Amino acid sequence: MMKTFFTLVSCLLLCHTTAFVYAQQPVAMHDRFDQLMYAAHAAGEQKLKGHSHNDYAQKIPFFTAYYAGMESIEIDLFLQNDSLYAAHEKSEVRAGRTLEALYLRPLTALYKANKHQPFADSSKNLQLLIDLKEDYRQLMPALITLLQPYRFMFDPKINKHAVRIVISGNMPSPENFDDYPAWIYFDGRPSITYSTQQRARLGLISEDLRAFTNWNGKGVPTKTEMANIQHLAKRIQDWGLTLRLWGTPESVNTWIILEKLGVFWLNTDQPGHLKTYLDEIARTSFRATNFYEVYQPTYASDGKNRKPKNVVLLIGDGMGLGHIQAAATANGGKLNMTNMRHLGFSNTASFSLGNTDSGAGGSAIATGVKTFNGALSVDTTGRAQANIPDLLSKKGIHSGILSTGDASDATPAVFYAHHRDRNASEEISFSLAKNNTIDILIGALPAVFTDSVKYRQLKDSLANNRFTVLASKAAFLSSPEEKLVVYLPDSLMRPVKDGRDDLLSDFLVASIAKLKDRGRGFFIMAEGAQIDYGGHARDLTYVTTETLDFDRAVGEALRFADRDGETLVIVVADHETGGLSLLDAEPARGAIRANFSSNDHSSAMVPLMAYGPGAQNFTGYFENTEIFKRIMQLFDPE
Repeated sequence: MMKTFFTLVSCLLLCHTTAFVYAQQPVAMHDRFDQLMYAAHAAGEQKLKGHSHNDYAQKIPFFTAYYAGMESIEIDLFLQNDSLYAAHEKSEVRAGRTLEALYLRPLTALYKANKHQPFADSSKNLQLLIDLKEDYRQLMPALITLLQPYRFMFDPKINKHAVRIVISGNMPSPENFDDYPAWIYFDGRPSITYSTQQRARLGLISEDLRAFTNWNGKGVPTKTEMANIQHLAKRIQDWGLTLRLWGTPESVNTWIILEKLGVFWLNTDQPGHLKTYLDEIARTSFRATNFYEVYQPTYASDGKNRKPKNVVLLIGDGMGLGHIQAAATANGGKLNMTNMRHLGFSNTASFSLGNTDSGAGGSAIATGVKTFNGALSVDTTGRAQANIPDLLSKKGIHSGILSTGDASDATPAVFYAHHRDRNASEEISFSLAKNNTIDILIGALPAVFTDSVKYRQLKDSLANNRFTVLASKAAFLSSPEEKLVVYLPDSLMRPVKDGRDDLLSDFLVASIAKLKDRGRGFFIMAEGAQIDYGGHARDLTYVTTETLDFDRAVGEALRFADRDGETLVIVVADHETGGLSLLDAEPARGAIRANFSSNDHSSAMVPLMAYGPGAQNFTGYFENTEIFKRIMQLFDPE
């Protein structure tokens, strides 16, 4: 679902729960949606670089590789009629396809346009790897003569952003390197022993992958083969040089393994595909800095065939199996969630075409009725459908609704409001003025109420229904009032990756403490809203840190369930976001490499985990509406 991402953005809490600074107008929902899903993202620092192999064979030589950000471009060279031509074979030499026409002239124009550097991004460098296909004694003099007028672009003594010329193929022997201008470098080979002086003339070291392995890119090479490549890469790195392997398969798995082995240059005939991979590395990689201890349940009440007194429903918004596996990997292979033994799968489809949103997905869980996307606890005709708090309040059971997102957004709203339009944030919030079925609501301040007049009107309206409105965790923890609404500012509700503390866990523990001795039991829905945000942003760090934060709340729920013995804990998602799959996972290092197939919701079924009395009723495959029905059946077994 698309949360009202950072409803939070304009609201800054100052020194009092009602004192705000209104720095800007609220951001419209569709603008926040666009910011999250379509904002430009920096590629981040790259440990790998792309090498456009046989670049002259591209439909558009040079430009294809250049605009794909390849920092090494390979050109096979032949001498014919005193001109140097780019071609794979002598028979393929064609008029007009000279080194100068295809590469030097366009590069010069770009170099000058970029203020005498190869790319507009000054952190990027460029090398032309010129593979001499004929005797260097004929080609090298012609090449140096051709390059002399372009020396301003190739000589690092003239410009620190010089493009590096690296000679490969039919090269002179190392003892003859100094016969050529100092701005000419050479492509080394692992089998050759170079002196320190000769190594200074090397641009990189290249070797055929087949010199080490017949690996086809699937799985991994043998342990010995990988050790040999790693040893070579380390030796080359110690020389201050980089390694390129040619003849490598073109696949994401290949690139991941080569990076692990220490190969710096990724050889490619598909620069566009490699660009996508390199650009996404920063957003699709994660490495944990520490692990946390998960709670080990006693299982004393787990699966007992008796009616629970309390239900804690934890909804990881947008959380699919990939998100859970990513979080488990990031925590050394363990989560509180993975200690839950009763497992099921929920189908998230709504009545709308395409994939569900959180309005329909949440409504199915809250009411047991499928509806159209965008609706909140109403059926397809717009008629209000009783949700879990509506029904449980009649039994003397008290309810709390908690979220790390906008308090009026779809997932929390389906548990206290009924509306045809999930975007009607103002009306949804004011519906609390007539709500007598929930005791606690916690989430981010809806953007519309950054208007001080509207905020005051809302606060007064809720006060008439005996709700006390607060704006901090400390105020909630210390408040003796029974009906509480907590609207939190951006300073508290930013993503975990940007510094949010354990709000969901702390609010869950405090809400349980406030509700456990009231009436005949309690129902709490706690939502990890920003897991979904990370999926929309296709940001693995965002996804993983939010899922870990959500799992800590799961741990607190399990801990209470064991102490209490009468509490059912259910963990589920309303849908999956991002089409997240793991390409590489190393639990020992907490390291993940992943892929997002989408920046929106997918149709993938989502896992459900249950613990406590009645947990055995939540196994198997079922429609999302069954979650509501099975919860209510436990409270109304007759």
